[in-house]
Amino acid sequence: MYLLLRASNDDLAANRLQDEIIGTYLFRVLRDEWGEDFDSFMSKKVIVIPGDVSLENLGLKDEDLKNEMLKEIEVLVNFAASTKFDERFDISMGVNTTGALNVLNFAKSCHEINVLLHISTAYVSGEIADGEAVKEKPFEMTQSLKKNSKLDIHVEMNLLEKKLDELRAKNASEITIKYAMKDYGLERANLYGWPNTYVFTKAMGEMLLVHYKDNVPLIIIRPTMVTSTYKDPFPGWIEGIRTVDSVICGYGQGKLACFLGHPKTILDMIPADMVINCVITAIVAHSNQVSKNFIYHVASSSRNPLRISDVINITFHYFTKSPLKSKNGTPIIVSKMQLLTSMAAFQSYMKNRYVLPLKVLNVVNEVFCHFFQDVYDDNFNKIQKVIGLGKMYKPYVFFKAVFDDTNTENLRRETKRHLNKEAVGLGFDPYSIDWTDYMMNTHIPGLTKYALMK
Repeated sequence: MYLLLRASNDDLAANRLQDEIIGTYLFRVLRDEWGEDFDSFMSKKVIVIPGDVSLENLGLKDEDLKNEMLKEIEVLVNFAASTKFDERFDISMGVNTTGALNVLNFAKSCHEINVLLHISTAYVSGEIADGEAVKEKPFEMTQSLKKNSKLDIHVEMNLLEKKLDELRAKNASEITIKYAMKDYGLERANLYGWPNTYVFTKAMGEMLLVHYKDNVPLIIIRPTMVTSTYKDPFPGWIEGIRTVDSVICGYGQGKLACFLGHPKTILDMIPADMVINCVITAIVAHSNQVSKNFIYHVASSSRNPLRISDVINITFHYFTKSPLKSKNGTPIIVSKMQLLTSMAAFQSYMKNRYVLPLKVLNVVNEVFCHFFQDVYDDNFNKIQKVIGLGKMYKPYVFFKAVFDDTNTENLRRETKRHLNKEAVGLGFDPYSIDWTDYMMNTHIPGLTKYALMK
């Protein structure tokens, strides 16, 4: 396996491999199995390479190594992504959009390429009407989520460069450029109907892949919200705190008193190992085959939905049974989280519980936001930060659609029908998940152990 890591030289890439990947607790099963031979085993299996997908030829500097890779690579998997909702537009575009095209062009140069698999996100769909099913369909070039508008990716790239040039011509500071690029990305995303820069640039990356793939067998995997491992290599492992997990952690720490969202909203979550199992299975199924159905939603909403109200109830029971500890070692006592289902309810809650400057209250009324008990302490910057978080997560806590996974279900059936017993063990059926058991005994314990207490 050639593993490309964003780094400027071999030593930095090797350090990232050790510190961020094989040195983590995730690899403890393999370490236990191989003991003293683990490092030599990994060095025989994995060749780490410094590079950058946002650059042509993936930023490879060693010409001999590049030629060797082009001769040998049969399967190319692109996991590279900038996942911040409000990342700088130039960075997000470079990795998620241009990066996807650079990976495709590299795949086209590979002599023995059998399949290119690209990891996207199910939320490239944008906001969908109530009850509608998001289909496993590719985007077309120029497709916009807003009617009567067309998206020209190359024009967007040119406008981005022009914006950067204008800022540099004014001798803008790096911090000014950073925030200007963040605002500009959100502006361009909203213009075409996407809620944030992340899903906008991922959608454009998909468009380029589908349009320019030619005869390269392409697979696009669209996971929903990825959570801790269900079984493999062991239950409960997770890296970092994202999406709904920030709510769970804030609540357990006694910082989150209420949450704004609809109780029937489905929080479409899927364990990380189920995503990977689908990736592996799809590679085998599609190897050397160009298929019409090459997009897979790895999702739970259509077969085993978990709603916001369920998460609130489960989380309350978990932290009542197993409370987190405060800095002085005392248990943090939580009360049932209050779910606010509208801005009117939110305004009433605020007026009854807090006295806020009129200016702040008017700002809050205009947007959705999470509410932390200790955040309204006359620190306007904190309030603005929370409001910003709310804006970013609004599309997901009021998401009314489900993700159709017909292609993924067909893949599961074909796997059971044709592949060996070991392959069948690579399960990715969300119907098998008991959400209460998984959340109480696997996900939240794993979240507190591997992410919160890190």
